[in-house]
Amino acid sequence: MKPVVRIKQPIYTEMELFEKKFHESMSSKVSLLNRITYYIVNRKGKQMRPMFVFLVAKMVSDGKVNERTYRGASVIELIHTATLVHDDVVDDSNRRRGFFSLNALWKNKIAVLVGDYLLSKGLLLSIDNDDFDLLKIISVAVREMSEGELLQIEKARRLDITEEVYYEIIRQKTATLIAACCALGACSVKPGSEEIEKMRKFGELIGMAFQIKDDLFDYGEERIGKPTGIDIKEQKMTLPLIYTLNNCSDREKRWLINSVKNHNKNARRVKEVITFVKESGGLEYAEHKMKAFQQEALQLLTDYPQSDYREALELMVNYVIDRKK
Repeated sequence: MKPVVRIKQPIYTEMELFEKKFHESMSSKVSLLNRITYYIVNRKGKQMRPMFVFLVAKMVSDGKVNERTYRGASVIELIHTATLVHDDVVDDSNRRRGFFSLNALWKNKIAVLVGDYLLSKGLLLSIDNDDFDLLKIISVAVREMSEGELLQIEKARRLDITEEVYYEIIRQKTATLIAACCALGACSVKPGSEEIEKMRKFGELIGMAFQIKDDLFDYGEERIGKPTGIDIKEQKMTLPLIYTLNNCSDREKRWLINSVKNHNKNARRVKEVITFVKESGGLEYAEHKMKAFQQEALQLLTDYPQSDYREALELMVNYVIDRKK
C-alpha cells in the first residue's frame, strides 16, 4: 500500500466529506470563477495539509472532529491554493503538478484575481463563523510566508546567507504553513489549550525537514518533475551550498559565488557546482540536519498514547524525508 493511502486510512471518511465542503467553499456567482475553481479542484495534489489538520485534531481529542475542524482544513487549503496560483504568476511557470497552470490557461491578470478571491474566501470562512482563533493562526502564517519569500529574494541578490538566516527563510516560507495546519487541528477541538503550541512546533519541525529534502532533490539523479540544478540557476541558497561555502578555501568560495552569480545559466558550470558540493560533503550535512528535525518531530508525538492517528502522523513524518519527489 502506498504511504499516502496508509496515512489517509484513519481519516478517510473525514477527507471524503472535506472534499465536498471544500468545493462548496469555493463557489461563486461568477461562472468564469466556477469554471476555474472546478479546474483547480479536479487537479488537486495529495492534500497533505488538510490531512495534518484532521490527524492532529483526532490524535489530541481521542478521535473526535467537529465543524471547526472542517473549516480549518478548508481555510488552509484555500490559502495554500491561493499561494500556489500567485507563485506560478511570480515564477512565470506554465505547469503545476503536470497540468497547465492557471496563468498559462487564463493569463496572469485572471490568475492573480483568482488567487486573491481564494485568499478572501478563506479569511471570510473563518470570520463568518466567528473562528477568530483559527483566523489568527492562518493570518500569522500568510504574513510569515510573504516575509520568508522576500527575505530569500533579498539574500539571493547578495549571496551572503548564513545557516541561521537560511533556517529562518525556510521556517517562514515553508514550515509556517505546515505548522499552521497542525495548530489549526489542535485549536479546532481544544481551543485555548497547550496542545496548540506543541502541535504548531511539531508542524514546524516537519516543514523544516520537508524543505531540506526539497533542497537535496536539486542535487539528485531521480526524475522529480523539476530539473537538477534549478535552485542554482535561480540563485537560491540551499543548505548543501551554504555548508560548502562555509567549509571551502577562499579561492573555491570565490569560484562558487562567481558561478552562482554570473554563470548560473551555463549548464556545464552548474554541473561542476553540483559535483563540487557533493564532493565537499554538502549533501551529507544537509541530510544529517534533515534527520535531526525529523527525530525532534517524532519525539513530540511520544507524549500521546498509541493510536491510528499518531501512527499515521509518524508515517507522515517519515514519508516527508523518504519521498522520491
